[in-house]
Amino acid sequence: MARLFSYVADCLSDFMESRNLKHEKLPLGFTFSFPCKQTKLEEGILLSWTKHFKARGVQGTDVVSSLRNALQKHKDIDVDVLAMVNDTVGTMMTCGYDDPRCEIGLIIGTGTNACYMEEMRHIDLVEGDEGRMCINTEWGAFGDDGALDDLRTEFDRELDLGSLNPGKQLFEKMISSLYLGELVRLILLKMTKEGLLFNGKVSAALLTKGKIEMKHVSAMEKYKEGLSNTKEILTELNLFPSEDDCIAVQHVCTIVSFRSANLCAAALAAILTRLRENKKLLRLRTTVGIDGGLYKTHPQYPKRLHKVVRRLVPNCDVRFLLSQSGSAKGAAMVTAVAHRLAAQRKKIDAVLAPFVLTLETLRDVKNKMRTELEYGLKRETQDRATVKMLPTYVCGTPDGTEKGKYLALDLGGTNFRVLLVKIRSGRRRSVRMYNKIFAIPLEIMQGTGEELFDHIVQCIADFLEYMGIKGARLPLGFTFSFPCRQASIDKGTLVGWTKGFKATDCEGEDVVDMLREAIRRRNEFDLDIVAVVNDTVGTMMTCGYEDPNCEIGLIAGTGSNVCYMEDMKNIEIVDGNEGKMCINTEWGGFGDNGCIDNIRTKYDKEVDEGSLNAGKQRYEKMTSGMYLGEIVRQILIDLTKQGLLFRGQISESLRKRGIFETKFLSQIESDRLALLQVRRILQQLGLDSTCDDSIIVKEVCGAVSRRAAQLCGAGLAAIVEKKRENRGAEHLQITVGVDGTLYKLHPHFSRVLQETVKELAPRCDVTFMLSEDGSGKGAALITAVAKRLHNIGQK
Repeated sequence: MARLFSYVADCLSDFMESRNLKHEKLPLGFTFSFPCKQTKLEEGILLSWTKHFKARGVQGTDVVSSLRNALQKHKDIDVDVLAMVNDTVGTMMTCGYDDPRCEIGLIIGTGTNACYMEEMRHIDLVEGDEGRMCINTEWGAFGDDGALDDLRTEFDRELDLGSLNPGKQLFEKMISSLYLGELVRLILLKMTKEGLLFNGKVSAALLTKGKIEMKHVSAMEKYKEGLSNTKEILTELNLFPSEDDCIAVQHVCTIVSFRSANLCAAALAAILTRLRENKKLLRLRTTVGIDGGLYKTHPQYPKRLHKVVRRLVPNCDVRFLLSQSGSAKGAAMVTAVAHRLAAQRKKIDAVLAPFVLTLETLRDVKNKMRTELEYGLKRETQDRATVKMLPTYVCGTPDGTEKGKYLALDLGGTNFRVLLVKIRSGRRRSVRMYNKIFAIPLEIMQGTGEELFDHIVQCIADFLEYMGIKGARLPLGFTFSFPCRQASIDKGTLVGWTKGFKATDCEGEDVVDMLREAIRRRNEFDLDIVAVVNDTVGTMMTCGYEDPNCEIGLIAGTGSNVCYMEDMKNIEIVDGNEGKMCINTEWGGFGDNGCIDNIRTKYDKEVDEGSLNAGKQRYEKMTSGMYLGEIVRQILIDLTKQGLLFRGQISESLRKRGIFETKFLSQIESDRLALLQVRRILQQLGLDSTCDDSIIVKEVCGAVSRRAAQLCGAGLAAIVEKKRENRGAEHLQITVGVDGTLYKLHPHFSRVLQETVKELAPRCDVTFMLSEDGSGKGAALITAVAKRLHNIGQK
């Protein structure tokens, strides 16, 4: 193998020197005229040698890699192999340059083959449904399955058995110039042995394989000189032909070459019929680009081929265009296109490169998160910590004795829920929930605080009436999924709005007091507000009800946050050293001090600047569902401006902030989705895309979501490592309760997150448990635990 490609590389080096090209870096197209399996343009696995080639060690390997390795030894030349092209494809491309109707390439020479433009929707081996792709038929192997056995003669079988590849390329062995001369020899030999030629006298030359070549057959079939050529050729073979012998031999040549043309015409007619049917045309007008020594040099071959094709497909108007410098010029054209695509690829890679995080970078993120966790717990550094580490005053997890009826409120996004939760204890313990969902209009989200809480109380009143429990004073847990500083379990001062909320006169106020005031203003019912709860804490508590080992809660959805059970002795901002308390990290603000600016891209900065809280929640804006789609949109705009997407046209819909919701990322990245379906999603968004566009969009979505999962995993690794060190354990087994649409619905997010945690915290065996309604059920369980602990404290 090495010798073959070294020889090719030496020839290339000599050529470049003769043309004074050694000082230039050039793209290279490699015409390799043997059957190959290609998964991309610059790769080709040799399936089998044909045409007398038999170099060892090449079959089953990538010939482009072999050529590249050979070229690397020539330090004086600099070429980049961008495309591997079959000679048939090169022929079609060359002729297609001169005639745009050319959509078939045909080689009839030493070997034979055809290629044609097939509709992508018919090619199951390649993803994509739009447009067309050139298919290299490798039709030389037609009949290897026995399909042509009724046409093959004893001479075909004898020739095949004596070849380098018996049983292979049977169609080619009936057509191409490499074999036709030998077929003629075998026929003449039998006729002579049977006394039908040369008075039955066989010469040593007639017994010698390969003595009659295609050039001899062509010469013998020439219109006027054919007979004299025949006599001369036979005499050179030490045969002494009569005039009748010469006429008979000439007739044998005609039969063999005519059969070749007929078979070739029949196969070509099948391709032409397929093209016509693909296009749903009554009549097809097309061009066949053609090359090969047999077609070019045989005096009768082209005329015979054309005539038979027109008889077989009378509803196809076919122009046969002879290729000039066929495969080489065509390979150069394919390479030129590949060169343009490679330059495009380079630009796309450059845009997405900042989203590729190395293990070293992720370790750095984990270490910085760990530092911020410690700052948030210490009294002297808490004020300037970006990870606020807010005490929740939730000091225990469920123990199974909780029971009773509880109300739960859930405010964390554009929807607000009211729930009635019935908890049973004992052997038949269970949690039953009844809930109603209410919308929070944008004008309420961004209106006044009084309007927001009046709306909340209106929703509660509707639910109590709906459930028929308006008179009952039930204990209530309020899931309020925004950063709050708590002085006790039923007091929560809003630190700052996130997730699109902007209601005035709320920041710095106790949200429980605001709720109580709104209930008093309505003056219809009273409630026992026991606990204000973060949804992350609710998630941990819900999973803790099922698994006592659950001491961490993770939200990966619209927002991103983590809570965990911390030893009281480590929480300097709360008095007491005994037991544990759940800490709501509010890690979304990680990096607001600039500590992760090295991994923030220009797209992150654009999303941040266009948000309601610029400069805040930087980590959340890189990891949560509310922002990932917007990051993708910014990247798509940039790629479109560079002419790499959507034909360089930025549509009105692409200019709209928020058009690219994270649910579309989940859909687009689904492994089950074909590119045509991805394209439909983009079209629903008003983005007129090609299949190439769809591939790029899918890649962009993957880069953004993968980075989000990895960053989330790096932060979580810092938490589980802290838990391990708190316990003084060599190895930690712990469960993380998880909720959030990004984690639950995205096809790859959960896997990448888990892999990252495992990589960065190898001494922690982490189980991930999906939460069942953390913000509803969890709020009720926190309320129940708080009631239980309060009752114990009163005894």
